[in-house]
Amino acid sequence: MADNKNTKAKKGWLVVAVGLDGDDFRRFTIPITFLHHPLFLQLLESARETYGYSAEGPLRLPCSVEDFLHLRRVIDRNVGLSLHACSSVSFFLYIFTPLNM
Repeated sequence: MADNKNTKAKKGWLVVAVGLDGDDFRRFTIPITFLHHPLFLQLLESARETYGYSAEGPLRLPCSVEDFLHLRRVIDRNVGLSLHACSSVSFFLYIFTPLNM
């Protein structure tokens, strides 16, 4: 769900800013359970490498909005990930990982 800048996250949800450098970032709310998902953990690692630990405001995720929406759909569908889902989504994560890593 896309948010405006004044929206606060409800309990159990987290606001993230999604976009690539040079793009406008879009805000989304995600359930905090995403923070434990292996695919989202890979995205968090990419965010740490890109922005470091000391960022102000919402958590910034370095991927396109389209890729983020696809990742959300994959995580929503695959709460209990199988090995097949992990391998196909690993390819997906490779696609939107910044080239300068």
